[in-house]
Amino acid sequence: MDMQLNQNLPELEQVLELKRGAELSLQDATAQLALEKLQRLQVEAALRQQIQQHEQALSQLRATQAQLIQTEKMSSLGQLVAGIAHEINNPINFIQGNLNPARRYMADLLDLLHLYQRSFPQTPQIQAKLETIDLEFLEADLPKLLNSISTGATRIHEIVRSLRTFSHLDEAEVKAVDIHTGIDSALLLLKSRFKQRPKIRLIKNYGTLPMIECYAGQINQALMNILNNAIDALELAAEAAFAAAPALCLTIKTEALSPNWITISISDNGVGIPAQIQPQIFDPFFTTKPIGCGTGLGLSTSYQIITARHLGQLNFSSTPGQGSQFVIQLPTRL
Repeated sequence: MDMQLNQNLPELEQVLELKRGAELSLQDATAQLALEKLQRLQVEAALRQQIQQHEQALSQLRATQAQLIQTEKMSSLGQLVAGIAHEINNPINFIQGNLNPARRYMADLLDLLHLYQRSFPQTPQIQAKLETIDLEFLEADLPKLLNSISTGATRIHEIVRSLRTFSHLDEAEVKAVDIHTGIDSALLLLKSRFKQRPKIRLIKNYGTLPMIECYAGQINQALMNILNNAIDALELAAEAAFAAAPALCLTIKTEALSPNWITISISDNGVGIPAQIQPQIFDPFFTTKPIGCGTGLGLSTSYQIITARHLGQLNFSSTPGQGSQFVIQLPTRL
């Protein structure tokens, strides 16, 4: 028995040695697999980081592209407004400057006509002409005619002034402004849209606000973009409901949150924003409008102007089918 065990001992030692070798090989393989897994995780983490960096770079590139496009648009708008204001102001000044002399001349001519009428009452030619021109109507209508011309000239002058106020062509630096003036300028430029069918009711609830320091032209552009989108939503609601459309309403409310902050709320009872696209509405070049009807820059530019340029906040809430509300918060000092 012992002799047989002694004979098998080398074989057992060889088996044990093979077992130990297999165990060591298995440990080495396990360690190699663990190392490879660790390396793979490191590579995946590095790839994810690169992807994130590329996405951030793409987002910054899009934002920069949008800002450049908007800057170019505003520059072109400024030049256009300057040219229009110059070309329109001259003839309007001529009209307004000549209205008072025209009133005096008309009065003098009518006085002269009355004098002729009293001096030569039986002259057939004068009587025939008086009947032809209907002197009584002419005397009553002439002042109305001149007043109408004066009203039209004043209206054009207000539009030109609103264009200049809206764009603030000569005010590229930060200055203290009345935000209500900027809102009213934007509304005046959009006035024709409120008169179209369906008619939109405008409600203004202005609070008492301090002057705020800002880039006035940029803030006015942001306000214009948000107001335009609100009007678009109201028109879409009217088209969807046809004759059963509810009264369309655009509400603007301002108030002072504190001595250092103001808020502007722009609400509408339009179509609202679908929930699935709400996270994207401030993205550059994102638009739901048909090709040629929008660039997707309006809200993204407004967001950049308010948050990045003026250190404020732009938030919104929307319920599809009921309407949307955009809330702007701005500091009074930059």
